[in-house]
Amino acid sequence: MAEMIEQARICWFAIPDEADLDEDLQKLFAKAREKIGFVPNVFVVYTVRPAHFRPWFNHFRELMQGDSDLSPAQREMISVVVSAENHCLYCLVSHGADLRAALEDPILGDRITLDYRRAGLDEKNRAMLDYAVKITNAPVTCGEADIEHLRHLGFSDEAIFDIAEIAAMYNFTNRLASATGMMPNREYHALAR
Repeated sequence: MAEMIEQARICWFAIPDEADLDEDLQKLFAKAREKIGFVPNVFVVYTVRPAHFRPWFNHFRELMQGDSDLSPAQREMISVVVSAENHCLYCLVSHGADLRAALEDPILGDRITLDYRRAGLDEKNRAMLDYAVKITNAPVTCGEADIEHLRHLGFSDEAIFDIAEIAAMYNFTNRLASATGMMPNREYHALAR
């Protein structure tokens, strides 16, 4: 069984050989191996369309690591909650690991990933995640009252915009991962446990 899982494809597309990639992507892969010990499969799958990968990666990195009033843990909470709504295996596993690490609490991280509504979150974080779910499931119903509610709970306009943009990014990424058959790296399952 382990051999069968080891040999599983990471997506439904033919992946270019890493040696044939442009030098900047080879360097990015080497940096990932150095930093986390493996290359995330999302990077590998995106080599099918490298010109699309570069702007996506820069946008993703800015949202998740750039300047924001949202903490790294809050950004990861949004990622897993949106991914749970979309049933995105890749992002649930990979960002579930990132959330466990950001919280330094594997139990809370798993509870948020599996069911944020019963994870014991405070009102502010619960409202943030409820808004991300609304953006995911019924964006046409979003209204100014949602913004006012989040402002009332202490979110800045910039933070509220970040909530919306991160939710939108994960809705895009979840759909791409599901449509390509993207599988999470096995390494993610053991991280931050």
